[in-house]
Amino acid sequence: MKLSVIITAGGASVRYGKDKLLELINGKTVIERSVNAFLPINPDEIIISASEKLEGEIKDKFLSVKNLRIVRGGKTRQESVFNALKACSTPDFVCIHDAARPLVKLENIENCLKKAMEKGAAITAVKATDTIKKVDDTGKIIETPDRNTLWCVQTPQIFSYKTIFAAHERLFGKSFSDDAGILEFLGFPVYIDEGDYSNIKITTPKDILLAELLLNRE
Repeated sequence: MKLSVIITAGGASVRYGKDKLLELINGKTVIERSVNAFLPINPDEIIISASEKLEGEIKDKFLSVKNLRIVRGGKTRQESVFNALKACSTPDFVCIHDAARPLVKLENIENCLKKAMEKGAAITAVKATDTIKKVDDTGKIIETPDRNTLWCVQTPQIFSYKTIFAAHERLFGKSFSDDAGILEFLGFPVYIDEGDYSNIKITTPKDILLAELLLNRE
C-alpha cells in the first residue's frame, strides 16, 4: 500500500497573534512535533502545505527528512489541502493532519489508518463531553442535540486518495471546514475512529502550556 501524508500549515495564526507552528513545546516546535508523529508509519511521502511566509523556515527544519516536500498553501484550508493533493504521487491512501495538532499519538494514527483501509474513509474524533446548544442569529436556543450522537472532530483524517481527490476537484472553490465534510456533502460514507482528548489543537498561547503539561505527564 502506498501512503501519502499531508500536513496542513497554511493558516495565518490570527487568533494566536504570531506563527504558532514555530512555538516551542518542550524544546521542539509545533510543526516538528506534528510531522515527527507520522515518521514511524513510514509514509511514502510527506507533503506540507504551508503559507508563503513559513515556507523557508519550515524547509530548514526538515532537510534530513526523506520524501518530504513543501507546497504553497491556499486562501482557505480546502484550497491548501487540494494543492497538496495535486502534489501527491498517486497513493492508495492519503492521511491529512493539522500541523497545529502536535500531540497526536501513534496508536491513533495507526487505528485511523486501519479503519480507513477497511471503510475507505475514516477520521479521528472524540465523544462530546459538554451539552451542545444550537442557536439562531439572535442567540435564542432552538435545539439541544442528543450528546450521545455528537463527536468532536480531530485529525488525522484518512481517505482513499482517488475518492478524496475527486471530491475536492468536484467542489473546488468551496470552503468546507474539514475534508470529511466534503465527502459527507457528496453522500460518501465516512467513519469515526475514537481518538484521544490529548490531541488538542494549538489555537491560543494557553494551549502551548496545556500541551507541555500533557507531555510532562506521559
